[in-house]
Amino acid sequence: MLSKEKQLLFEKQAEIVKAIAHPLRIAILNFLKDSEQCVCDIAEYIGAERSNVSRHLSLMTSAGLLQYRKEGLKVIYKLKTRCILECFSCITTCLKQNVKESEELLKAV
Repeated sequence: MLSKEKQLLFEKQAEIVKAIAHPLRIAILNFLKDSEQCVCDIAEYIGAERSNVSRHLSLMTSAGLLQYRKEGLKVIYKLKTRCILECFSCITTCLKQNVKESEELLKAV
């Protein structure tokens, strides 16, 4: 049986995974990897409405992935912890392995 501490840890980890589990959110995190950006530039980069982008940003901020500051009328976002990007490297490695296994299966058919 899981301890309460482990259960809480797993729940919090799941919240973060849910917060990144959308293609637009992954694109936003990728865009923020090199520098902080305003909502208007993020929206332009991903090709979405600012209101939609703001909802995604709010969700990721609540999950502790992003932080923001106001600069006049602009809201500027940046990654709170850059290590979240390592997660995507791992996922890409998994995808490559899946492709390799599919290719091997295709050869066997």
